[in-house]
Amino acid sequence: MEQVVARENMLAALKRVERNGGAPGVDGVPTERLRDQIRVEWSRIREELLQGTYRPQPVRRVEIPKPGGGKRMLGIPTVMDRLIQQALLQVLTPIFDPTFSESSYGFRPGRRGHDAVRKARQYVEEGYDWVVDMDLEKFFDRVNHDVLMARVARRVTDKRVLRLIRRYLQAGVMLNGVVVATEEGTPQGGPLSPLLANILLDDLDKELERRGHHFVRYADDCNIYVRSKRAGERVYRSVRHFLQERLRLEGQRGEERSGPAVEAAVPRV
Repeated sequence: MEQVVARENMLAALKRVERNGGAPGVDGVPTERLRDQIRVEWSRIREELLQGTYRPQPVRRVEIPKPGGGKRMLGIPTVMDRLIQQALLQVLTPIFDPTFSESSYGFRPGRRGHDAVRKARQYVEEGYDWVVDMDLEKFFDRVNHDVLMARVARRVTDKRVLRLIRRYLQAGVMLNGVVVATEEGTPQGGPLSPLLANILLDDLDKELERRGHHFVRYADDCNIYVRSKRAGERVYRSVRHFLQERLRLEGQRGEERSGPAVEAAVPRV
């Protein structure tokens, strides 16, 4: 935790949060007033972080349209909590990122969406021209906090950091002025969310590698490339079973009634 609250790390986090901007959280404080808030409150908050007693505020629930239709639910933390999450992210990324799969491209330093597209094209050109689309976004409202935290604890030993991350997971959501508890799921919208998703899904990546599958994962979008529709349907069922049994990701109610998302792959620009 000392690394997290170190002056240099916090200054870098502050610059990133200010650069990213974004809407206020439940306290209504905009990014432009974050420095004023720091001057008034940071001494107390820093001490609480070091003592392991800091408690994040609930996130503000918002819906944003997805490019392909539908809506994505986001949880917007307060700017102070975005600052703390960003500081955590800067310390945790060098610990976890080097251990991640080469087939994981989303929200990782030095990796871009174009790299994922290039790899997908390569698989199609090699004859793996059927794609299994594992829509992992559907699973994230059901993430088991104990399963996720066990994976974070593999490389993080500071109990204060582990406690803080769990408190972010359980901070609750503000809906119509009422705080609703979050017993499961990972709120998507804070700086730390993509890293936590990658930590959890790294087990899936490693399992796919162990089985010798050709795949590309960009955050919660995982495509597995196979040679036939029958192989794709078999892989879909097998991977779904792994998600349920090993990661305890159950998906949304009713989602199990839909058929496997297996289709002929089309190279995209």
